[in-house]
Amino acid sequence: MSLQQAPTLETERLVLRAHTLQDFELCFKMWADPVVAKYIGGKPSTEQETWYRLMRYLGHWSLLGFGYWAVQEKQSGEFIGEVGFADFKRQMTPSIQGIPELGWALRSEFHTKGYATEALKKIMSWSDQTYQWRKTVCIITPENKVSVRVAEKCGYTLKTEAKMNESPILLFERAI
Repeated sequence: MSLQQAPTLETERLVLRAHTLQDFELCFKMWADPVVAKYIGGKPSTEQETWYRLMRYLGHWSLLGFGYWAVQEKQSGEFIGEVGFADFKRQMTPSIQGIPELGWALRSEFHTKGYATEALKKIMSWSDQTYQWRKTVCIITPENKVSVRVAEKCGYTLKTEAKMNESPILLFERAI
């Protein structure tokens, strides 16, 4: 199956949908937040970096048939974050190129509500039914204990401590 954009998926509290231009302002606010950026790149993103990130998300769907969803809270209708699968061609050892990499980020005011786990379980269920992937991976900074817990709740197990840009990173794997 080759999709050109994210299909709309729903959970009890969330709508997962394709990104739109209207998401950019809150997306930038999220990536400029030091709390969000602390374990993902280590520094807040500029407007330009966030724009490039959004373009990568859309390009994944167009080129690979999978990518990231915008996460919207049903109750408020507000953009609260992003979840998805990607192949970022990361330079790391061991290599994960060609293996779909699960990722997520939520605006800090929406942390600790279970939204990340809820959204991730939905897209994992959808991808398990849609693709013939043997496994997926996720990478997490060792200090990010909250994300480690989210990954484990989603069925990921620690495979190894890897190196990315000469820094340690935990590589988690989920066999399908």
